[in-house]
Amino acid sequence: MYNNFSISKVPSRTSKPRSAGFTMVMDKGLSTRDVEDMIEVCGEYIDIVKLGWATSYVSQNLSKKLEVYKANGIPVYLGGTLLEAFIIRNAFDEYLKIVDKYKLTFAEVSDGSIDLDHDEKCKLISRLSQHVTVLSEVGSKDVQKIIPPYKWIELMQKELDAGAWKVIGEAREGGNVGLFRSSGEVRSGLVEEILTKIPSERIIWEAPQRDQQVWFIKLLGANVNLGNISPNEIIPLETLRLGLRSDTFDFFLNKL
Repeated sequence: MYNNFSISKVPSRTSKPRSAGFTMVMDKGLSTRDVEDMIEVCGEYIDIVKLGWATSYVSQNLSKKLEVYKANGIPVYLGGTLLEAFIIRNAFDEYLKIVDKYKLTFAEVSDGSIDLDHDEKCKLISRLSQHVTVLSEVGSKDVQKIIPPYKWIELMQKELDAGAWKVIGEAREGGNVGLFRSSGEVRSGLVEEILTKIPSERIIWEAPQRDQQVWFIKLLGANVNLGNISPNEIIPLETLRLGLRSDTFDFFLNKL
């Protein structure tokens, strides 16, 4: 990890390539210059980038931007909603052609916007995992659809068994569905029950809001996997992980 100077009693962070302490960043339409600037400032803390939902379809700089990420060793994948748009049009093979065209090494399988039989979803995960590393997302984008904890566990386990590298806990870019109540409050009982069956290192928790990030860091430590992090929150999140922001300032001092 990159540190400008030494401070004692700071949590140890994993180094890239990481499987724990993972930060997934949400790119909702950054320019190529934005990407270059972001990487200059905090590239060491970015493990993977998601081009949010279907923004890749309308981004004029897609090829150039992907080249910048690739040159800096940062993998990129297309938002799960884009795949859903292909699935609902019975065009999964066309999606595979896009993955091949842009030489992507990761892909996301989700069903947050469509009704997809879960066995069919697992088949798609299995098939896609023969081409790329698969992240599968569990949870609905519909705020009215509440999935009970036992079902989250069942879905996550089946998707991991089908070939997903990690499962993603749905929160949307706003952090107000799925793992969270509409207020943004963590459904803590849900998370804690999931963790009784699914190893934390196999889960990426979407947590775009600072209070959510703090909650997960205090529950699972500096090396919890967090996702849907906006570009301007990458450095602030890293300071939270290290106990160098007020929200986690005292948390690690007596533990190290």
